[in-house]
Amino acid sequence: MSDFDIRELAPDETALAFETMRTLRRHLEDRDEFVELVNGRQRDQGYRLVAALPRDGGPAAAVAGFRAVHNLATGFHLHVDDLATSPDARRKGLAGALMDWMREQAERLGCGSVQLDSAVGPDRTDAHRLYFNKGLAIVAFHFAASL
Repeated sequence: MSDFDIRELAPDETALAFETMRTLRRHLEDRDEFVELVNGRQRDQGYRLVAALPRDGGPAAAVAGFRAVHNLATGFHLHVDDLATSPDARRKGLAGALMDWMREQAERLGCGSVQLDSAVGPDRTDAHRLYFNKGLAIVAFHFAASL
C-alpha cells in the first residue's frame, strides 16, 4: 500500500482510470470515448472517481466510480457504480482501501449507507468476499430488462 496514493481524480485525470476500468467494463474500447462519457455525462450526474495511483507515476492500479444519491427506498446514500483493480495489482489491499476511502466520504457527506450492485458468477467470488469483509450485506435483488 505504501507504493500507492489513494485520491480522487480531477476531470483532467480521468484517462488514468481507463485501463483498469476496462477490466471491469469490457465494452469500453476507446480511452477518449471513456473520458468523454465520464466527463461529459456522468460527472454532471454527480459521478466521481477515486483511484490508487502508483507513487512512481502511471495509470491507476485500482479505481472506483461512485456518486452520492437520494432515493425513496434507501434515502441519501453513496452508491458505488464501479470498482476495479488491474490484474497485476490484485491482492494488495487496493480495492479495500478504495472502499474505506468511499465510506469516509459517505460519512463526511452525511450519507446513511454505502451501496453497490455486483454481478454474480464464479469470477465474482473475490469481489463479494471483499464486500462482506467491508460490512456490506446482500439486501435486494436487482432486476433489469433490455430494451
